[in-house]
Amino acid sequence: MRKHVSRDLTGHAASDPKPARIIDLSRLIRRTGRRPTGVDRVELAYLRFVIGRAEPAFGLVRTRLGYVLLDRAGLRDLLARFTGAQEWGPADRLARAMRIDPGQRRAESDLRRLCTARCLPSGLKRMLRRNLPRGAVYYNVGHSNLTRRVLRALKDGAQASIVVFLHDTIPLDHPQYQRPESEPRLRKILHQVSVHADLLLCNSEATRTNLIRHLGAEGRVPPVYAAHLGVDLDCSENGNNATVPHISAPYFLCLGTIEPRKNHAFLLDLWDRMAAERGVEDLPHLVICGRRGWCAPAFFERLDSNPLRGRVIHEFGGLSDGAVRGLLRNARGLLFPSLAEGFGLPPVEAAALGIPVICNDLPVLREILGDIPIYATVSDSYLWERKIRDLTEETRSRSGPCSRTGFSAPRWEDHFKTVLSVT
Repeated sequence: MRKHVSRDLTGHAASDPKPARIIDLSRLIRRTGRRPTGVDRVELAYLRFVIGRAEPAFGLVRTRLGYVLLDRAGLRDLLARFTGAQEWGPADRLARAMRIDPGQRRAESDLRRLCTARCLPSGLKRMLRRNLPRGAVYYNVGHSNLTRRVLRALKDGAQASIVVFLHDTIPLDHPQYQRPESEPRLRKILHQVSVHADLLLCNSEATRTNLIRHLGAEGRVPPVYAAHLGVDLDCSENGNNATVPHISAPYFLCLGTIEPRKNHAFLLDLWDRMAAERGVEDLPHLVICGRRGWCAPAFFERLDSNPLRGRVIHEFGGLSDGAVRGLLRNARGLLFPSLAEGFGLPPVEAAALGIPVICNDLPVLREILGDIPIYATVSDSYLWERKIRDLTEETRSRSGPCSRTGFSAPRWEDHFKTVLSVT
């Protein structure tokens, strides 16, 4: 009788040596010098995960000249640069000849200094065959490099298993809130993962359900696993050492990129109405914190010309993580009227810090936060006004994170336990 061999979903037997891990870092390199987005933070978490494992660790990056491969030492040095612990080096001769952003010149120059191998696009399969252990697991979190060339080179050159993290299907489900190119781009990604991926990861059961539905139209549906994202709650980063904007009056915070899906216009409508009904003197302040995004010129014009701006409505973009954390800790509550989410990190972070949350009633928020937030559909603005008034008048002691809500935040440790169980 043949002995049964237990295997994970990428085909590795439990008795096999642990496979090498390779993380694609093309997105982080492309975004060097910018404030990290939610996707960037997930990619950084996966970089730390790959570095921290005992098995061999590698990184793959697409540059303007081809591809570079980094080993664990190179990944450690790259992480130090991403986090600001180490400065990026000077631009080399090749970078100086390219018409690219100065930060990109330094980043790509450092890649060439740190890499263990590099190649032109046509040599990718050969480079991977020569330098990667057979059967490595390749993680793509940032959706860069999801091309047939790269995925076939990983399969044919290194017999790698391909694991792709997909964050949401919002461009397909709500294209009216997105840039015009977002929908066809996601369709191309889904086609590539349907053909080439061994396994898919996502951030919630809500996203998983939507992914399976859309992948069904592509034909093949790889196994899809949901693992809630971790929340970093380093209490030493509480804003004490950051320059936190001072708001003397009670205020509510709206956190996230300013774009149509986040529904900032709903809050502007609400504050305009409350000011008309109650006057400005007793009105709580609204703090909008996030970079200006896309498809919202009318909203930006309205925000810039609003007579409440600078009096009870404040906008801050480009703040450090410490400054944002400081603003959040001192807020009466987080307001999150978003119309669609794959995960919804701001309310999860707020709840983890013990900050009350008023949010739109979305299935994914109920999945992750349960009955912790105050759910108020955005079709009922008067309910929002009443809850804001209640929280404004309420006094409460703050003894530390989670003291108000009793919420236990998802942890990266648990996320990667799920990842390891299937890869």
